[in-house]
Amino acid sequence: MEHLAQMMTFAKVVETRSFSAAAQALATSKSLVSKQVSSLESALGVRLLNRTTRSMSLTEIGAAYYEHCLRIAQELDAAAQTVTQLQAEPRGVLRLTSPVIFASLHLAPALETFCRRHEKVEIELIASDRVVDLVEEGYDLAIRITDSPPPNMVARPLAPVRWVTCASPAYLERHGVPLTPQDLTRHQCLTYHGAPVQGSWRYVAGGREVTPQINGRFRVNNSEVLLQLALDGMGIVMNPTYVLGPHLKSGRLRQLLPEYVANPGMSLQMLYLPNRYMQPKVRAFIDHLIAHFGPEPPWDRF
Repeated sequence: MEHLAQMMTFAKVVETRSFSAAAQALATSKSLVSKQVSSLESALGVRLLNRTTRSMSLTEIGAAYYEHCLRIAQELDAAAQTVTQLQAEPRGVLRLTSPVIFASLHLAPALETFCRRHEKVEIELIASDRVVDLVEEGYDLAIRITDSPPPNMVARPLAPVRWVTCASPAYLERHGVPLTPQDLTRHQCLTYHGAPVQGSWRYVAGGREVTPQINGRFRVNNSEVLLQLALDGMGIVMNPTYVLGPHLKSGRLRQLLPEYVANPGMSLQMLYLPNRYMQPKVRAFIDHLIAHFGPEPPWDRF
């Protein structure tokens, strides 16, 4: 730390390729810049720069030393930026994406309270059931249901996701009640088109995994449509409780296979790119969602 100021001056000289330009950037005199670089060379006992009246170049040792000085300068700038960002008020456009039905049922109320608290933040929400590329498409945050977040992203758990298999009483009266996952092979199952694994549902009971092959006339890429088909008695559906909760509570849908855990390990995750200097708008939104949904999400209270 003894030579830190001299190191930063040396780095600025190399960056600007001129003692005069470095002095201007540092708001000091050319003679002081030259003196600091000379003092650094004397302290190290090496020559860092070859300089003549017309040119300047790095020595081999100077080039290697500059790389270390540059990293230190970047860390100092980053430290100052961190302080500024922590003090800054959340503002700007927050771009996020969420599954369609979660956005309409649960995210919209959370957005309303967030925007009242942070009036300088604008929201751009893309409700989509497809997996978007945060880098390529320029999103700040994605909400996804997953049991294996991408390794190149930071994942913050938002809430557990319980999956329930269910059908309407009318459907069960016509076709009977399945008692085991294998019984589903003889039923009309409403399936999500575009799911990672097509043609089977996953259950665990007693430490054993069961993946029955399921069939049905409807394959739909929208959870709201699947829900409506189930309510209309068109088949059996497996969906998260954040979709089914009110209908299970009202009796319009009846839970099946309660002793089997469907899609274990799934949770709602908030995904964002790794960045040690997270923007205040993103940090504020993440904290807001965690506080809004709490340790026990409201959709599981049925």
